[in-house]
Amino acid sequence: MASDQNGDHMDINYELYKVFYHVAKSLSFSDAAGELFISQSAVSQSIKTLEKRLNQTLFIRSTKRVALTKEGELLLKHVEPAINLIIRGENQLCADPKSGVQIRIGASDTICRYYLVPYLNNFHKQYPNIHIKVTNGTSLQCATLLERNEVDVIVTNSPNPNLNDMMEMLPVKEFKDIFIANPEAFPLTDRSISLQELQKYPILMLDKRSTTSMFLHNLFLENSLDLVPSVELSSNDLLIDLAKIGLGIAFLPDFCVKELDQLAVIHTDQKIPSRMLVASYNKDIPLSDAGKYFIDSLTAGRNTPA
Repeated sequence: MASDQNGDHMDINYELYKVFYHVAKSLSFSDAAGELFISQSAVSQSIKTLEKRLNQTLFIRSTKRVALTKEGELLLKHVEPAINLIIRGENQLCADPKSGVQIRIGASDTICRYYLVPYLNNFHKQYPNIHIKVTNGTSLQCATLLERNEVDVIVTNSPNPNLNDMMEMLPVKEFKDIFIANPEAFPLTDRSISLQELQKYPILMLDKRSTTSMFLHNLFLENSLDLVPSVELSSNDLLIDLAKIGLGIAFLPDFCVKELDQLAVIHTDQKIPSRMLVASYNKDIPLSDAGKYFIDSLTAGRNTPA
């Protein structure tokens, strides 16, 4: 348990890290005690022991609340993926063969609704006993979930600054982003217009936390223009609805628009580069057979949905 003479290696009990993880996530000694089924004093003692072994202060304690120190935040960044990996291993080992295990998928609402549904349907037919857990978040949030081992596979827009070298990235679909509007409210469909002219009209787009929003802002910046959207939302469906009633010109991926119905595409002089949907998983963690099948079905078009 003690560190060795040279201080090169510390043999610290996993349970101490587990206690640290629960306190760091809840920022509460009492909540962590409840989750771990141990006393609050045992939680406090474990944290003191860990701090002593690491020779670092991990929490700032006050009567009302607990906060992580910079060192505590750094440790959590490393401990969280490890704990999630162990939990995942335990779940796979203890899974009832009759009920199967689960596959955890991260994707945005848009990608789930307009791209993944047929693939999830095929996967369920192939592996009816495997529970599919889908976590929705922006493409940026999904990359963070993968880094923390909270999901096994993500399907995300690329480019995505939160994807990193630890992640395998496999292209699954190329797509274009388009401007759409109600042609009666914005009669601009008979010609191409410049981004500069487009800037004069109300732009409807996803909020700043999305890769689609970042992509459009960068496109305007590359043309020395500053984009000020009229409306920012977290749903492409709402953007389409608002474009239909003539509230503005919406910017969204083409695969979200199954049929134009009251809408028309507005073409721009500047070519808008295409983007990719990528499937990504952690290179260092072996994928289950089900996980491999799911990714293969996306990349190779196996059981390609009609």
